[in-house]
Amino acid sequence: MSTTSPPSVIKAYREQFQKDFSKFLKCRADEMVSEGRMVLTILGRQSDDPCSKECCYIWDLLATSLEDMVAEGHIEEEKLDSFNIPQYTPSPKEVRNEVEKEGSFMIDRLEVSEVNWDASTGNNLNLSEEEDVQGYNMGKCMRAVAEPLVLSHFGELTIDEVFKRYAENIKSSMSREKTKHINVTVSVTRKG
Repeated sequence: MSTTSPPSVIKAYREQFQKDFSKFLKCRADEMVSEGRMVLTILGRQSDDPCSKECCYIWDLLATSLEDMVAEGHIEEEKLDSFNIPQYTPSPKEVRNEVEKEGSFMIDRLEVSEVNWDASTGNNLNLSEEEDVQGYNMGKCMRAVAEPLVLSHFGELTIDEVFKRYAENIKSSMSREKTKHINVTVSVTRKG
């Protein structure tokens, strides 16, 4: 999803998240003893806007890479138009609502945290003196997540070029601004 997604797509993704998360909670409740505890950390957002920069920006950078390849004739525009990343990043309010609606758990704690895109940022780790290290970790992480989807949709011939461009876009973004993921963490107890 992105800022250009039509309302019907946003609604469909939200409803799929609600259905899947509810089913997940029900299945975990069936496996747990009364008063058993569970902690979940979910990639999410702080904003109520499901297309906010905090949750969609990393995917917008992939879209930019793909759009550039379309403009250069390496990828067909129809292929790009039919490509979707099946991810919905819930807000804390949405997580709370789903836990309460499903009904098997009591929320003990619900928190939001920020995680730098580059794991070495701020940790005084000198992984290399090379300038292109910034964004390397995030580029590799996102390739691990997205490569199967990109490969199955666009084919093997474009995969290395897509992720080379994507890593460059990530690096460029990280050099201009402080980039973070948002995690929603919820601690719950199984009702008796």
